[in-house]
Amino acid sequence: MSAQAPLRVACIGAGYFSQFHYGSWARMERVNMVGACDRDPARAAATGLPPYSDLSTMLAEQQPDLLDVILPPDGHVDTIRTALAMGVKQIICQKAFCRDLTEAESIVQEAKAAGATLVVHENFRFQPWHRAVKAAMDTGSIGEVHQVTFRLRPGDGQGPDAYLDRQPYFQTMPRLLIHETGVHFIDTFRFWLGNPVSVYADLRQLNPAIKGEDAGHVLFEHPGGVRAVFDGNRLLDHKADNMRRTMGDALIEGTEGTLCVHGDGSVTRRAFGQMAEETLLAPDTWQGFGGDCVHALQCHVVVGLLDGTPLENLAEAYLDVVRIEEAIYLSDKTGQKQKVLT
Repeated sequence: MSAQAPLRVACIGAGYFSQFHYGSWARMERVNMVGACDRDPARAAATGLPPYSDLSTMLAEQQPDLLDVILPPDGHVDTIRTALAMGVKQIICQKAFCRDLTEAESIVQEAKAAGATLVVHENFRFQPWHRAVKAAMDTGSIGEVHQVTFRLRPGDGQGPDAYLDRQPYFQTMPRLLIHETGVHFIDTFRFWLGNPVSVYADLRQLNPAIKGEDAGHVLFEHPGGVRAVFDGNRLLDHKADNMRRTMGDALIEGTEGTLCVHGDGSVTRRAFGQMAEETLLAPDTWQGFGGDCVHALQCHVVVGLLDGTPLENLAEAYLDVVRIEEAIYLSDKTGQKQKVLT
């Protein structure tokens, strides 16, 4: 164990999704949780940690090694800037990362200038089924990959009350499907295939109760001519007992076989020309979010910080995701394929 352990962790944000962050930190032997900050003091107190409603006060009193930013995009820049000014050198920030590319690029440079490590909490690449797909692709088990499809079908976007019971700010986000959710799959596709070289998008708004888009298709051109399709519709469902486990189904198709991610979290492989499927990953049994991907990511960060192993999703590299997102929205606006400059 590193001499630096345990890592002192403080969190800002105590909304719906924060439960997965706090629950994960509490399970780690190499972590001491030292404070929770939220503008609602009752929510901060409900975490069971020393509660704060002012970030600067928490940072001054608790002197954390790492700040976990569990806030919507509107709060990212000011929060990170405050933490940097208070001398925090290790920060994890939730996705979607900042409100736009300009903000994201600016705060990444500020963190770099301060000598701070800034990681984006992009957890979908840590979901066990996406790791299993990557491992199978890397072994060449389906030959040369030609195309990938993900059908996003969480079934939570219908009617005037859509999202209100969980994340009500979804209703007022000017960009929803891609900025809030699609970024997960931008990152997953680049995890599997590398950064795309171009994108073409056709987005639409189906639920008049929300401000942003909630359905659409994005075609990615990846190196080597591989094509990936993100087919998203938040109003429709898929075959699953828990719509938020995988949030949809995936096909990864190659010259020697096809991988399938199912709604139960299992991954199967069918050899080319065959009917039978073999199971590469059994159905998921985790009752929380996304195959315990939040914990997998946070453990990855702790090991990286304490033991010096390479970190995935450093914010400077994650800027590519934000640039790809911007290209998607520009493509939808212009009706033209956009090159991606990363």
